[in-house]
Amino acid sequence: MTVLLTGADGYLGWPTALRLADRLDERIVCVDNFARREWVEESGSVSATQIEEPRERFAAVDNLSLIEGDLADREFVIQLLDTHEPDTVLHTAAQPSAPYSSINGERALYTQRNNVSMNLNLLHGLAECGLDDTHFIETTTTGVYGAPHFPIPEGGVEVDRKGGSDEIPFPNMAGSWYHATKSFDAANMRLAESEFEFPISEIRTAIVYGTETDETQTHDSPTRFDFDYYFGTVVNRFCAQAVAGYPITVYGKGEQRKPMVSLEDTVESLVRLVEDGHSGADEIDIYNQVTRPVAIVELAETIAEVGEEFDLDAEVKHYENPRNEDEEHKMEMENEDFLELVGGQRQTLEEGIRDVLGSLVEERDRIAAHEDRFLPGVLTDE
Repeated sequence: MTVLLTGADGYLGWPTALRLADRLDERIVCVDNFARREWVEESGSVSATQIEEPRERFAAVDNLSLIEGDLADREFVIQLLDTHEPDTVLHTAAQPSAPYSSINGERALYTQRNNVSMNLNLLHGLAECGLDDTHFIETTTTGVYGAPHFPIPEGGVEVDRKGGSDEIPFPNMAGSWYHATKSFDAANMRLAESEFEFPISEIRTAIVYGTETDETQTHDSPTRFDFDYYFGTVVNRFCAQAVAGYPITVYGKGEQRKPMVSLEDTVESLVRLVEDGHSGADEIDIYNQVTRPVAIVELAETIAEVGEEFDLDAEVKHYENPRNEDEEHKMEMENEDFLELVGGQRQTLEEGIRDVLGSLVEERDRIAAHEDRFLPGVLTDE
């Protein structure tokens, strides 16, 4: 068995690669073009955790092989698939930042070309290389759902209209140029499943928190942790702000709930899906990779409270919200299939925040030196 892991140098990709290498005897072919490192450097920031150079980190782990290449390049993808003939493709590569995609038209276009091209190249490449039994798994995002005022299903939604009924894909209500790419990917995967009939699973990933897994600690090789405005999630920025002695910046009331999941739960579910394979159903398996929605103000207050264990005096401050959003939205998201896949929640929010702060306090000076990156200001329309 051969597993092809894309985006293997990334925040999710690296700990997933390590767990696959430790759990499976099969060969893990890792692919990345290391663009994430360039994007963060372009934004004037760094990873809070100090990570090795790509070839150094991959060479140190048995069972991992590294290939540098651009999955938006169709010829490269065809050669990659034809040479390695993977039994599973776990596609985690993407330009994942909504703020980055919204800087200007150039970056919006780049994001959409990059992400959609990778997805289509892999889907068509599998078909053209005759890899009809290969399990294609892609991490998309819960952001494709938008913020509806009813529980979000895993998979389709039942619709009754004028005497007829059917199950249709949940309407995509993406709120950024980046999130729209994952809506495109979801639509393309549905079409590919219909035309090519190979097994496909879509993992709709929530906001991920955490810095360590057992494997990153055992190998003494941390995953990256971005905290700048463009590539740091709200959890990352809040934690880094607390460590740097910067106010935790909550926009508006902060009562709106966002779906969240720990790095541990995320990695474990991806590895189990590789191990277990597709359900065998004549449709795409869809998982809402979320343990629970968390209010932004609850997140901030939890970080401040846990921060006291590390002698951090974190202050939660509310600022005028620059975004057009419902500050009291009570998101509900079904996740029964995901919880069954992962075997139940493995790490709570409090445990995850403790993990993050424990890692970041050791890099306090590194974070404080880049605290101006908590807010936008380097990347412009120029």
